Amino acid sequence: MADIFVETAPAKINLALHVTGRRSDGYHELDSLVVFADVADEIEASPAPNDILKVTGPFGTGLTSGEGNLVLRAVAAFRANWPDHVPTRLAFDLKKNLPVAAGLGGGSADAAAVLRLMAALGPALIPEHELMAVAAQLGADVPMCLLSRPCRARGIGEKITALRSFPKLHVVLVNPLVPVVTADVFRRLSIHQNEGLPDLPEPLTRPAQLGIWLAETRNDLEPPAVALVPVIGQLHDALGKAPGCVLARMSGSGATVFGLFGSSTQAHQAAHDLRERWPGYWVAAAPVIEPD
Repeated sequence: MADIFVETAPAKINLALHVTGRRSDGYHELDSLVVFADVADEIEASPAPNDILKVTGPFGTGLTSGEGNLVLRAVAAFRANWPDHVPTRLAFDLKKNLPVAAGLGGGSADAAAVLRLMAALGPALIPEHELMAVAAQLGADVPMCLLSRPCRARGIGEKITALRSFPKLHVVLVNPLVPVVTADVFRRLSIHQNEGLPDLPEPLTRPAQLGIWLAETRNDLEPPAVALVPVIGQLHDALGKAPGCVLARMSGSGATVFGLFGSSTQAHQAAHDLRERWPGYWVAAAPVIEPD
């Protein structure tokens, strides 16, 4: 085995998110169009006497590295299902490059990265549906993060349909570094029964085509999140006015706001302008990861 293995955990972005129902167990049914940006947490693993975790990176401060961390839960779940696939124990270094509690996938993306990393280390191919089933046991967002490609997610997030085509786009992400607790946002949600997303065009290949479709959608969690963190609305307005912005909206339960752009130049200019206006905020510009 090599000394160090590396896997990235790309940022998840909900381009549209409709809340379509509430289940008896408290979970909400959703219908969401999800993409991933080429900006990510990073996980390194190396052989060790025991499975352990160290959390580093600009947003690693304060995160626990104990058994409750979703990364170690993913390791334990993988070993429980495929005990002989990776006989060597591993020391994991989670480099948190993305803000925490930001609506970008967070721990779910990190757990999914661990599943991909460990699956790749063994001699046999693990069927995707089996890996997806383990991902779903870890959390509602983990299956879509396991895919990390444009997809439509329904149910509580576990019903995934990968998109065969998607426009070439760039995204700007801005977060005011105010953590938002998902449960607090859902508690402020006034309507829990909404229609799902409209049917997607086939094939979906042009930014303008996507923009027209997105205009008929929304993020149902944005109004309650703005009530909790009003600056989300300011960031939405600022990005929406940036030259070349196809759409500005909040991702997930916030507080990250994204803007979609047709060119890298426009995206990086918008990111530069945001950094000048809000120098203390986290801002990134990156391509949207395309379908395989």
